[in-house]
Amino acid sequence: MNDSAVHDRPGSTPRPPAQALFRRLFAINGLVFAAGTIVLAVSPATVSAPVMLAEVPVLAVGLALMLAANALLLRRSLAPLDALTTLMQRVDLLRTGDRLADSGNSDLTHLICTFNAMLDRLEAERSASSAYALAAQEGERQRIARELHDEIGQSLTVVLLGLKRVVDRAPADLEDELHGVQETVRASLDEVRQVARRLRPGVLEDLGLHAALSAVCSDFSQMSGIKVTRSVEPDHPALGAEVELVLYRIAQESLTNIARHAHATRAELSLATEDGRLTLRITDNGQGGVLKDGAGIRGMRERALLIGARLTVESPKGGGTCVRLVIPRRADRSSFT
Repeated sequence: MNDSAVHDRPGSTPRPPAQALFRRLFAINGLVFAAGTIVLAVSPATVSAPVMLAEVPVLAVGLALMLAANALLLRRSLAPLDALTTLMQRVDLLRTGDRLADSGNSDLTHLICTFNAMLDRLEAERSASSAYALAAQEGERQRIARELHDEIGQSLTVVLLGLKRVVDRAPADLEDELHGVQETVRASLDEVRQVARRLRPGVLEDLGLHAALSAVCSDFSQMSGIKVTRSVEPDHPALGAEVELVLYRIAQESLTNIARHAHATRAELSLATEDGRLTLRITDNGQGGVLKDGAGIRGMRERALLIGARLTVESPKGGGTCVRLVIPRRADRSSFT
């Protein structure tokens, strides 16, 4: 919609919506009453004083016609308000692009344009605030991962080395118990390393997206026992670091949701070009039936907004769940920092 559509004439200021609507309603009612007056004036029908019984049907028909014409014109004039109300009820800032088209009703064009502009501002502000929040979250994850690896991991390693020296000098009747303690500490060290790896995907930085997705699928299968079939296109277009991180986090969160809620026995992850656009798809054979977005899905939608991508979740009851992320061609122009 161009700006000239919301002005009465070039160079003039737009009329206030309330004033414009009042003028339209006044004009419609005036037109109906004027038409009714003209019809009565030129028609052979007459009205006596007092009104005769035979003239009542004529008056009733005339009144009904005027009311019907008035209702039809008003309904058509105010139809954009119904559409605007419907849009207000369904609008969700995590699902961008939902706008009301200009219906050609010049009196309400300014109102429609103003509402659409408000949605543009809110979506931009939501995307910017999400970018700051997620950037801070990633920074905090990296800090915690470093502390787990450098401090707790090193401390557990020192404990393992000390236990090994104790086991070498311990009496035979204590060896089995000390070996059990060793295995417990070793398992704790492995778990700390896994948590640190999930918090900070070093494999993504060192080996790239292909290796990172393979690693997250392997870790998921090992922890959950759910088999994951993966198909990652080796020659996908070059992506920015921010886009690769969003892809990795959405894949990670989708697999986590499968393990927690889906009751699935197998899953599939694919990254391929569809209709000229890179598409990440994660599906499972679980129970499906996701009716509304939980915290995990809303978090994925926020990440998708950062790179201008579109996330859809299809979850028919009993038919599994499919999470689909479509990356725009210029996705590396993200506001995510």
